[in-house]
Amino acid sequence: MDDGVRAALAASSLTCLPVPATQRLLTRARLVRIPAGSVTHREGETAEHLELVVGGLVRAFVTAPDGRTLTMRYCRQGALIGAVSMYATGFRMPAGIQAVVDAELLRLSPDVVRRTAAADPRVADALLRELADRALSYIHEITGSAFTSVRQRVARHLLDLAAQEVRVTGEAPSVLTVPVTQRQLAESVGTVREVVVRVLRDLREAGVVCTYPDRIDVVDPIRLSREQGGTWVPVRPPR
Repeated sequence: MDDGVRAALAASSLTCLPVPATQRLLTRARLVRIPAGSVTHREGETAEHLELVVGGLVRAFVTAPDGRTLTMRYCRQGALIGAVSMYATGFRMPAGIQAVVDAELLRLSPDVVRRTAAADPRVADALLRELADRALSYIHEITGSAFTSVRQRVARHLLDLAAQEVRVTGEAPSVLTVPVTQRQLAESVGTVREVVVRVLRDLREAGVVCTYPDRIDVVDPIRLSREQGGTWVPVRPPR
């Protein structure tokens, strides 16, 4: 187990498991690198999967008939993706999964995970906690989208636009370029340009974005993802 996987496990719902149980879960697991913009799962797919984000930033998104997308969840190091697919009857992917920047995922074997959970109540309890976190996060998403601050809405919209640009170009640049003016951004998040200017100034001074007349470069998308609202952040007990 390398340091990245170890750190991701420590930040995940599996953090409280003893080492032998964790080792059993990792049987047949494999580490994969996902280029920025790649879609690893699409809406409607039925395959079971369980993936641990080891590095980078991944999003779960839904797509409108006109091609626009809406991000439902941003997944950083320690996030588990797909636990519901192993237990939901008649499961179909409700959202797509896409790497916002280059990412590393540890793909676990659903069969191994399910057998381990059936044999070890501690593993079953960890997975139940993960499923509870996911349910609460999506409930929080509803209220968060209605009551978040302008700063949070700006951060979320920039990430959405940046992710769509990466999807179109298929490239993995060192920064994510969003071709949007400050006025357009203000209109998109429901405020005036002057307010967006102040928000962008704060983000620029923090080293998160660079601003230009016709575009905004997202220099640190992971830090920006922490600014956006609508995300349930569970408190992990100490290991």
